[in-house]
Amino acid sequence: MNGFVANNEIAIRLSIFFLVFIVLSWWEIRFPRRSLRIAKQQRWCHNWAISIFNAVFLKLTFPIMGVGMALMAQEKQWGLLNYLEFPMWVEVIIFVCIFDLVIYFQHRLFHLVTPLWRLHRVHHIDLDFDVTTGNRFHPVSIMLSMLIKLGLVLVIGPMAFAVILSEILLNATSMFNHSNIYIPSHFDRVLRYFIVTPDMHRVHHSTNKQEHNCNFGFNFPWWDRLFGTYQAQPVAGHEHMNIGIQGFYGDKAIKFYWLLVQPVLTPGQLKGDN
Repeated sequence: MNGFVANNEIAIRLSIFFLVFIVLSWWEIRFPRRSLRIAKQQRWCHNWAISIFNAVFLKLTFPIMGVGMALMAQEKQWGLLNYLEFPMWVEVIIFVCIFDLVIYFQHRLFHLVTPLWRLHRVHHIDLDFDVTTGNRFHPVSIMLSMLIKLGLVLVIGPMAFAVILSEILLNATSMFNHSNIYIPSHFDRVLRYFIVTPDMHRVHHSTNKQEHNCNFGFNFPWWDRLFGTYQAQPVAGHEHMNIGIQGFYGDKAIKFYWLLVQPVLTPGQLKGDN
């Protein structure tokens, strides 16, 4: 299993990524939840640009990624799971849950610490909320997140399959819960007991500061309920709530160059088109 994952990692990740993206993009166009403020083609080219830039940036800055670190940890017997006897499926479940919990606290940390927040707000100033928002992050925040993931792999010592499964789930659910898709409310109420839904996560992208500090989960919704950061619905309703951050409006809030330099800017510097 580990050998197959290591030899086919890129193909596996890209195949699932594009499958999920195509399905959600069609769903957004066919059954949208909200009317968009900015044309898709205008936002998507910049969101895709920073996503591709981040992928190249990681390849150039990290000689080893999650799967490679897992293989090394297994070979050298590093990490807790290499000293415990569990069936493969139990080990996978343990790591997937721990991984998701760490991502939840990482997300909260990026909101709490000012320098980290300046990086993370690149994700939040998107003027709309759709499938491409789920992969729109500053490259330095992506790098820091990768360091946290690599550290987790070293401490836990999971098999390579558990690592790639966790990363695929994170990426797929991030696209899903940021997508502008309509899900009937009665079905959404049940679904959000098992996975973070778009209606649940959209609350987190509200300009309302109280709502903005809720619903940090990306994959499993249990952490928000357990740690008291869950809010079911936005006060203004999903159709009328404002997306983004107060003071960050205009074209400079979506263009690629400004997303790269945005962490050093103040809200007033991002207004307008000049």
